[in-house]
Amino acid sequence: MQIIAMQNICKTFPGTKAVDHVNFSLGEGEIISLLGENGAGKTTLMNILYGIHQPDEGEIFFRGERVQIKRPTDAIDLGICMVHQHFMLAPAFSILDNIIVGYEPKRGMFVDRRKALKEVQALIDRFGFQLNPCTKVSELSVGEQQRVEILKALYRNAKVLILDEPTAVLAPKEVDDLLKMLQSLRAGGTSIVIITHKLKETMTIADRIVVLRSGKLICDDVRPANTNESELARLMIGREINMDTRRPSKCAGDVALCVRNLSLTENGICKLRNISFSIRKGEILGVAGVEGNGQTQLLEALTGLTQVDAGEIILNDKRISGDAYSFIQNGFAHVPEDRTTMGLMLNLPLTDNAILGHHTQPFASRKGLLRKQEITAFTNHCIEKFQVKTPNCSVLARALSGGNQQKLIMARALMVESEVLVVAQPVRGIDVSATEYIHDQIFNYRDKGKSVLLVSADLDEVYQMSDRLVVLYNGEITLECKPSDYAKEEIGCYMLGVRKQCPSKNEEDGAAAVQK
Repeated sequence: MQIIAMQNICKTFPGTKAVDHVNFSLGEGEIISLLGENGAGKTTLMNILYGIHQPDEGEIFFRGERVQIKRPTDAIDLGICMVHQHFMLAPAFSILDNIIVGYEPKRGMFVDRRKALKEVQALIDRFGFQLNPCTKVSELSVGEQQRVEILKALYRNAKVLILDEPTAVLAPKEVDDLLKMLQSLRAGGTSIVIITHKLKETMTIADRIVVLRSGKLICDDVRPANTNESELARLMIGREINMDTRRPSKCAGDVALCVRNLSLTENGICKLRNISFSIRKGEILGVAGVEGNGQTQLLEALTGLTQVDAGEIILNDKRISGDAYSFIQNGFAHVPEDRTTMGLMLNLPLTDNAILGHHTQPFASRKGLLRKQEITAFTNHCIEKFQVKTPNCSVLARALSGGNQQKLIMARALMVESEVLVVAQPVRGIDVSATEYIHDQIFNYRDKGKSVLLVSADLDEVYQMSDRLVVLYNGEITLECKPSDYAKEEIGCYMLGVRKQCPSKNEEDGAAAVQK
């Protein structure tokens, strides 16, 4: 039986037909994977179902009855809940307070906290989440915060659960735990929609796959058993995609960047502890780790955004220090981990965003005055070379899809001469086509003899892209190796601080040889 039916849904934003006469249905106890490129209309369609946007045309039916969902509270009252890619939690408040906010049980005029605690603890026990309801959200890992978001939805008696990029920031074990939990929810009758770009997870969890392209429905009844990742990518993009992005370096040279004994304490908490590594010219060093283990502080230290307590950063035998502008002037390029808050000024046009950090370069200014004609030409060159889909260079950055925003940031970092690229989460939340293109640009940069520090919470990405990698856990480097030296499962154990739990790839090969 269908719990959700969306018929002939249309939604237009200025200059963009985001959803074009789409029909979508979801069955009771069904898991659907909603696939498509950035800008294909996936999130817009689900935002309409959740009441964030209103459709220009079309109807929504809930269990056969037509409904008007004008705001998220209307959706929640029906049992439709959405967990967004960027969690909507109050870090200063407890797990309990975040879960019950807006739906507090009352005893007279007051909140019945005893009843709330009992109900929340029952949910936690039911799914074996091992969370203390009194713990502050600020003390939780990213995976634990996601569980709180899901608990918040379940507390509201969610019958339909929409997850937007739920595995983007999780370690492999956390991904496995999440998928098992979703299967448990499905067995209990919950209907689930997963918006994702990760085809491997789609093949693992989905009962049915729905594909959108350019706002239109391409197919709505693809079964994982009858397809493969390459075919799904072709349906999403409309062409064949190279799914194997591994391209080992052939030109690694002398050490370019040397980091020695970086240490940093914030608010009495040690964030970095004696971090040391080096990167050669023509090499990609990957940093794997679950978010919150010092990656942000390391990135900020290597781009001049924060000053460390101890240690030194040496580029081509020159010690580098100072603010972010000094690092840029000395040959560092930076692609930040959060494109919307750190990478772009969303309410400014692309021309302004294309020169952020480079506004004193000769092409951008002369005698303190911006050279608008040259900036426009530079921006158009970035747009053309990096295939940024936009009507023109005057549109606001917020008008671009996530993938195109990321392409613009990559263009800004790579179109101006630099020696080291510090890039964080380069393909988070973007489709396979944009992923392929951005990875190619990083490889091309490295193959020119440049150095790359790649930070990603996606172990598959670090494993495929890196010539060498380190694992960062609790502010320390706990492993340094070549990707071929360890199985991904063991690297995942190091990411979670669980060491020697899995045999290394070499140990597995040796054991197999002994058995033979």
